[in-house]
Amino acid sequence: MAILPGSTIGMIGGGQLGRMFVIAARTMGYEVVVLDPDPHSPGGGMASEHIHADYDDTAALDRMAESCEVITTEFENIPASSLQYLATRRPVHPSARALSIAQDRILEKSFIQSLALDTAAFIAIEKEPDLEQADKVKFPAILKTATLGYDGKGQVVCANADDVRQAYKNLNTRCVLEQFIQLDKEISVVLARNEAGESFCFPAAENSHANGILDVSIAPARVSSQIREQAQQAAQKIAHNLGYVGVLAVEFFISGSGQLLVNEIAPRPHNSGHYTLDACYSSQFEQQVRMVCGLPSANCELHTPVVMLNILGDVWPQQGVPDWLSIAKIDRARLHLYGKKHARIGRKMGHINILADGLSEAEEKLVQVRQLLQK
Repeated sequence: MAILPGSTIGMIGGGQLGRMFVIAARTMGYEVVVLDPDPHSPGGGMASEHIHADYDDTAALDRMAESCEVITTEFENIPASSLQYLATRRPVHPSARALSIAQDRILEKSFIQSLALDTAAFIAIEKEPDLEQADKVKFPAILKTATLGYDGKGQVVCANADDVRQAYKNLNTRCVLEQFIQLDKEISVVLARNEAGESFCFPAAENSHANGILDVSIAPARVSSQIREQAQQAAQKIAHNLGYVGVLAVEFFISGSGQLLVNEIAPRPHNSGHYTLDACYSSQFEQQVRMVCGLPSANCELHTPVVMLNILGDVWPQQGVPDWLSIAKIDRARLHLYGKKHARIGRKMGHINILADGLSEAEEKLVQVRQLLQK
């Protein structure tokens, strides 16, 4: 049965993804209760109610279960036990199982390979004796923490087995040692899937990173129709085997030889899907509302070529703010700020969607925007 506008949705997590979800849900006529420990939570500030508590606070979870018809999440680093607790009383999407797999790189990569999908070659390093396997990997390789790594955090490039041993000692946690891939491109697919098992894909985005953080996403991705179709089918296969409900993002590497490799999955809307806010007939956040509430899918088609630029705290001057006025003068450049009180190096503060009749024109405007942000 559909959960209709006027009902209340629970959102666990209140960062920028939670904020954009709340905006979409409230625009569609829903109330939203956000659970987030940050008193200045960007999502909490937009919500009907902000429960200021830890994600495993049972009194807060009880309050959410009492007031919400359905509950969803903003990001994957939420205790799966909290979702299990809530799921005894209310529908919860994504499931605790999906979250548990996405939280752990060892489980995630093993799950992906179990579906006969390719990943970069890897070895699980769960305890010190596992380091003896390091010589089996072709170097250079990347040692990544199995949990809690994001935006390039918890990753060390290793030139040999001795580097791996030292990095593992420094990280002091379970890791995966992953073969370094000579990349041609990185792409991602964001899809929405309902309880009936139907999935709806947004166009693949082409992504580039700086210092481990997404810098630019381009849609449509400049890849062959074969790669585009292969990526969508892989994302749908992952979602199907997770029994997934909601919005899911799948990141891919395209190797220099043209092989498509699954990098990781994100059980939520994704930074590389922010272009959908302006360049598609519906956004990833509207789709998240529709999927968890049992509404029909909206149109996921791209109507305008777009380049999305992440805005980090690095571009804030010591006094004041960036030159938003000059950026506002650039035709079809759409500014989205996340309501964060303090800018700092590496912190995602917003993004700009640059729309144009073609990607070459959008990239020319991107150069202008970068210049204005760097003044």
